[in-house]
Amino acid sequence: MRLTKFEHSGLLLEEDGRKLFVDPGGFTSPLTDTANAVAVVITHEHADHWTPEQLNRVLDLSPDVKIFAPEGVAKAAADFVITVVHAGDTVEAGPFTLRFFGGRHAVIHESIPVVDNLGVLINDQLYYAGDSFFIPEGVEVDVLAAPAGAPWMKISETMDYVLAVKPKRAFPIHEMVLARAGKDMANGRLQWATEQGGGTFYALEPGDSLDL
Repeated sequence: MRLTKFEHSGLLLEEDGRKLFVDPGGFTSPLTDTANAVAVVITHEHADHWTPEQLNRVLDLSPDVKIFAPEGVAKAAADFVITVVHAGDTVEAGPFTLRFFGGRHAVIHESIPVVDNLGVLINDQLYYAGDSFFIPEGVEVDVLAAPAGAPWMKISETMDYVLAVKPKRAFPIHEMVLARAGKDMANGRLQWATEQGGGTFYALEPGDSLDL
């Protein structure tokens, strides 16, 4: 399986010629090569994690694609056929096994509603918690998508998250809210936290890939 990181929280997983897109939102460049997609996972309803335009770009070339998301996304994306999933669910989509965890977005501020949010474990290798620090119980995480910057977090929280998960490998995600200097600073902190558990940190930039 190959992972390609897009801007912000957008990911592409490829296995046996099939594709899985995760959280292609408004900070991610318009998707182009979307043929042979079997699934899209949307962790929550915020626009930096999905847009109608991005979903339509996938559907244009892969009209049979399945879209998996929590109930909040199904309400926000009422014009699309959404397969609602919940924490504890496991689904199959082509060569991809998807296990879902968590349930709620991290708190941004008491004035902002907390929305549905699901983490996803893909093929028992890659774990991405969406906008949360939910740790999947009983899972040894091979590759962790670690948030680098967001209104709902500070870097010490992500460092503690990485220290708790102890992934074999990690890379930054959710970083388009940061300037270059901020990205470099976050990468340094996340590299340190990853190495404390014996893992390796990969400072992936948009377009970079990693074989899992």
